[in-house]
Amino acid sequence: MKVTKATPEAIAEAAAALRRGELVAFATETVYGLGADATKARAVAAIFAAKGRPRFNPLISHVANVAAAERLGKLTAHGRRLADAFWPGPLTLVLERQPDCPIADLATAGLITLGVRVPAHPIAQQLLAAAGVPIAAPSANPSGLVSPTTAAHVAADLGERVAMILDGGPTAVGLESTVVDVTGKSPVILRLGGVAREAIAEVIGAPIEVATGHADKPASPGMLARHYAPATRLRLNARDVRDGEALLAFGPCIPAHKGPVMNLSAAGDLTEAAANLFAALRTLDCTGATAIAAMPIPEAGLGEAINDRLRRAATLP
Repeated sequence: MKVTKATPEAIAEAAAALRRGELVAFATETVYGLGADATKARAVAAIFAAKGRPRFNPLISHVANVAAAERLGKLTAHGRRLADAFWPGPLTLVLERQPDCPIADLATAGLITLGVRVPAHPIAQQLLAAAGVPIAAPSANPSGLVSPTTAAHVAADLGERVAMILDGGPTAVGLESTVVDVTGKSPVILRLGGVAREAIAEVIGAPIEVATGHADKPASPGMLARHYAPATRLRLNARDVRDGEALLAFGPCIPAHKGPVMNLSAAGDLTEAAANLFAALRTLDCTGATAIAAMPIPEAGLGEAINDRLRRAATLP
């Protein structure tokens, strides 16, 4: 495993590794992705093996632009409006597969739909251009655990299971992409994420629902009941801190506490909180605390996605 700054030479080396069927972790604006050539079933299988990911849980294919996305899936009118508004960026669209779609069936978990994203991060864009293939890339961590927002997180989690890690520093958004299914008459959110529900509703001109889905047969990543979870038990909506607990704080007014504390945003900024969430959970998970007490987060804007992650992380195995 090689951790390297994402120079043009390193990106060319990583692209060659992808074309050979190897795994490459790389920075995106959301979290670090564990990439493989999405058209090669054996390479995609290596993602599932490295993560210990259930094979019924589909992957997102990353492409460079809207034209490349349309070669894989059928972009509906709603899909086009959302793509125009949010691509490149932290939005995944679930599309009906084109008849000649080259994406490996394993990447879509055998579904007739597939998730496609155009990432905004320059490293992701440069890697896509150099590789010349769609890149399947879930978060670069063991399945169900806290997502990585730095190259060091990836190295600690996956080690030699990945050929290269392209280091782009801490991720800016810090939450996975929002996933929207646009195959039906009305779009529906399958996973809350880096684009707030209100922003999507504004673009489509109507309220949009969040699907409940089936954890045993998810239509999108991020729909499993337990996900994004630290090893330490998480206690939600905490107004106080008990003996032995660490505190995941939010805002300027926090409970008195002598133990470990990570404040997602002392200013109460939800964008800052989202960017800090996974790194803060990882830090508190290493303190030896009996539990992590998580203060309430407003259920608005990106707070809705933050709370989704916390609820899934708190679900007992």
